[in-house]
This record gives sequence, structure tokens and C-alpha cells, in this order.
Amino acid sequence: MVVRVWRQASKAKSIARVVVATDDERIAAPVRAAGGEAIMTSPDHPSGTDRIAEVAGKIRAEVYLNVQGDLPFAAPADLDALVAAMAAKKSLAMATLATPITDEAEWQSPNAVKVVCGAAGNALYFSRSPIPFPRGGGMPSTALRHIGVYAYRRGFLMKFAGLRPGVLERIEMLEQLRVLEHGFAIGVVPSVASSVETIEVDTAGDLERARARAAGASW
Repeated sequence: MVVRVWRQASKAKSIARVVVATDDERIAAPVRAAGGEAIMTSPDHPSGTDRIAEVAGKIRAEVYLNVQGDLPFAAPADLDALVAAMAAKKSLAMATLATPITDEAEWQSPNAVKVVCGAAGNALYFSRSPIPFPRGGGMPSTALRHIGVYAYRRGFLMKFAGLRPGVLERIEMLEQLRVLEHGFAIGVVPSVASSVETIEVDTAGDLERARARAAGASW
């Protein structure tokens, strides 16, 4: 799966270098065998962002993208859209992706992380619970699923790694809540891919869906 993620990220036009950061040689070995670059990191990082910050200490860049290893169909166009958002708004320190939720089961699932945004397009909150809660029932037309891809400016990434995990992060087990808890903004960029293209493999059911799609994909 991680080799597929690496291949998808490598297709993005705006990404100069793709590196797989891991603390496990069982992940690094197949990436290298496929022709990719892997960097070994500490096994003690509490989140993927902390792991990326370690790599940033070795590889200098203005903007870093964190594409998580459970996104075998990460859309290159989405990655380019994140980079474009960072380029267009220099004050934006961090950004992520979201896509509309149209399925009731996904809306209710704690494995699908939801996000609500303010008028400026920044995240107000991320949760495993259905948000915003529709008092009148049903699922709101504004429901958004968060996609686990992040873009950071170097200075903020290093600052993030120095922040203590907050109460909300520990409760929901969502690293991006650390940013909000400490008063920083996260821009939310609409995904340009379909929700089917952004399968995140969190459960056995997700894995079966991913395998079914991969069986008919050209790699």
C-alpha cells in the first residue's frame, strides 16, 4: 500500500521530492525496491507530523506535504491543489483537504473524520462524531470528510513539533486538533477528486474496497 501512495505522490506536478518517512525497515525495504526514497526516523513520534518534522530537519524546503500511508489512491491533483493554496496565500501556515460526505454510513462512522469550517475557509473543528449536529435530523448538505493530507510551511512545521499534545487531540486521537488547541489556523482546501478516489484504509472493510478498486486500476 505504501508503494502505491509513493507512486501517487510522485505523479503530482508541484512536488519536487517524495520521501517515505518510517521507523520500520519492513516499510522502507519495499519502497526502495520499487525505486523510491525512504528515510528512517525515530520510533517515538506521537504523530505523523512529528515524524515529518524530523525529516524536515534533514531536508530543507519551503513547504512540506504529509501524505499518510493509508491513502493508496491519493489524487495527484489534490496534492497540487494544496501546494497551490499555500502559494496563493503566503500567510497560510498549514492546510489540509476535505471532500463532501454523501453517504449516511460514512457520516455516522467514527473512522471518517469530519470537519467544519468558518467563513474564511479555515477549520473550526475536526471530529470523529457527525458535525455539525443537525437538530432537525438527517445529514446536513454541508457535511465534509477530512482527508489525511497536510501541507506546512517549514517554520510552522518545526513549531508544531514543539507543541504539547492537547486534551482534544488525546480524546479524539486527531493530531490536527493540536494546532487548533494552540490557537493556530488550518486552511481547508476542497478536494478536486471524487470521494471514491480518496479511500482511506482504516478498517477491514476499507481494505476490501481498496483491493477491489486496485484490481481494476492501472499502476
